[in-house]
Amino acid sequence: MADLQSAGKGSDGIAFLVSAGIMYEIIAAACSSPQTMEINAAARAGTLMKWVNIGVAQGALFIIIAAWIDAKHRAAIIAGGTTAGVLMYWQYTHAKRAGLANPGKPTEQYGQPGAWAKG
Repeated sequence: MADLQSAGKGSDGIAFLVSAGIMYEIIAAACSSPQTMEINAAARAGTLMKWVNIGVAQGALFIIIAAWIDAKHRAAIIAGGTTAGVLMYWQYTHAKRAGLANPGKPTEQYGQPGAWAKG
C-alpha cells in the first residue's frame, strides 16, 4: 500500500499514473484496439489476442523493472501497471466475446486478391 505522507506530496500518484500509462501504451503498441477486436473478432480474434498477451507481458516486464529501480515508489508503480493491465485485458476479452457472439459487418476484407490495397 502506498505511503500516505508521500502520496500527499504527489509522488506516488505520479508514479501510479506513469506506470498505468506505460501499460496502456505498450498494449496499444502491440495491438489495434478493443473496437477493432469486436468488429473483426470472427476473422482475427486469435491473432489479436496473441498480441494482447504479448503486450501484457511486455508491459509487465517494464513495470517490474521500474519497480525494481524505484523502490521508493514500488507499490504505486505495481498498482498502476496492474490496474491498467487488468482493465485493458478485460476490455479485449469482452470485445472478443461480444464480437464472436454478435458479429457485425467487418471493416476488413479477407481472402480476396488485392483486398488489402482497396482504400
